[in-house]
Amino acid sequence: MKVLVIGGNGRVGSLLVDKLASKHQVLSGSRNPKTENNLDNIGQVYIDLLSHVDTIAESMNGVDAIYFVSGSRGKNLLQIDLHGAIKSMQAAEKAGVKRFIMLSSVFTLQPERWKESFLSNLTDYNIAKHYADLYLTTQTQLNYTILQPGALKEETGTGKIETNVNNPGSNSIANVVNTLVLILENNSTIGKVILMHDGNTPIAEALHQIK
Repeated sequence: MKVLVIGGNGRVGSLLVDKLASKHQVLSGSRNPKTENNLDNIGQVYIDLLSHVDTIAESMNGVDAIYFVSGSRGKNLLQIDLHGAIKSMQAAEKAGVKRFIMLSSVFTLQPERWKESFLSNLTDYNIAKHYADLYLTTQTQLNYTILQPGALKEETGTGKIETNVNNPGSNSIANVVNTLVLILENNSTIGKVILMHDGNTPIAEALHQIK
């Protein structure tokens, strides 16, 4: 497959690009494309989420699946985390790309839980992600999957997680990346919002347990 990763230079995106490249042709999309590729099947494409939808769509020609893992890290929540995400969805539909996998955050579609744990300090971020997730699930015809992990930590991945979670637990970035990769391989995840945190179940098995 030809896969576009929007936010390919980020903490999650850079690892995701390298992981996907073992199986797919990958385009790493960002405003600051790298000048060198680690592998022959990794390409670089300029994507500015502040640009027009039609311009973003041009970067998606020939793409089979899109990951949206971009984020402003709190610096531009409205234009990047909210509107940039929505414009990426609109561009995907214009370009005829059906598969769209978005990295979100735990409980963003459940505002009544935003006061729990670390989420209480992220209200504006949760609002932005809430409406981006809501748009994807209700206003598009995309074959979407939304992954909603809790706090991301730079720890060694165990390859084991839990889904259908009831608390906002932490996640190693490696486990999140490996989960994102397996989501693309598992069509049963289409149309699903997957909540996760690190746990004791192998990732592939945990994805099969999604309700």
